[in-house]
Amino acid sequence: MKIVVIGGTGLIGSKLVTKLGEHGHEAVAAAPDTGVNTLTGEGLAEVLKGAQVVVDVSNSPSFERDAVMTFFQTSTGNVLAAEKEAGVGHHVAVSIVGTERMPDNGYFAAKIAQERLIEKSGIPYSLVHSTQFFEFARGIADEATRDGKVHIAPVLFQPIAGDDVAQAVGRTAVGTPMNGRVEIAGPRQYRMDEFFRQALAAWGDPREVVTDPHARYFGSELGERSLVPLDDTRAVLGSITYRDWLHRAAAGK
Repeated sequence: MKIVVIGGTGLIGSKLVTKLGEHGHEAVAAAPDTGVNTLTGEGLAEVLKGAQVVVDVSNSPSFERDAVMTFFQTSTGNVLAAEKEAGVGHHVAVSIVGTERMPDNGYFAAKIAQERLIEKSGIPYSLVHSTQFFEFARGIADEATRDGKVHIAPVLFQPIAGDDVAQAVGRTAVGTPMNGRVEIAGPRQYRMDEFFRQALAAWGDPREVVTDPHARYFGSELGERSLVPLDDTRAVLGSITYRDWLHRAAAGK
């Protein structure tokens, strides 16, 4: 089937396009550098011709509260309108585990707004809520650094490899629309502060990790289960551990 991947040249999108192609699907990467701009609508009608499924893994170029809200509302609105015109039968979007538990977070609020647009669109849909990617761990540590120390709350944390995300999203894309969500996470659950102690040691990073129950995560204070699936028994777990992911990354795989 023809599957258009919005944000198909990014971290998850590029992996997804490759995986879908390996399984015989016509996977098309739609992004500004392939001539598709979801903010202006440029190229959308053309790329969606004949598409059965659209997967949206795009991301806002700015995380500023108003800018990210404008991006997801405008981009998603344009994509959904173009899908209706093209007769697309399944819209898949990647979101974040815990969005509704941290509505004070500007990025999460924008993702909630995006999901509401999808739910009200009338187009059959599936939402894939993922935990944080291994690939973003260094960025999380940097954002949490104060006076040379990494301040992390001792809450539950269950990050996932980008390859596992792409695999789960691909399976969702070729499946029957859920008109609901699935949560995906990594194979192992940690205390967030302990994960970063181990991660920084593995990176050879000398920064000290400070356990701080009130440490903020991109502006939000965390609860015990803010960043992990609410229902452990129903979440889809990846297979790649952080240790294995680091080894693969070091080997350039």
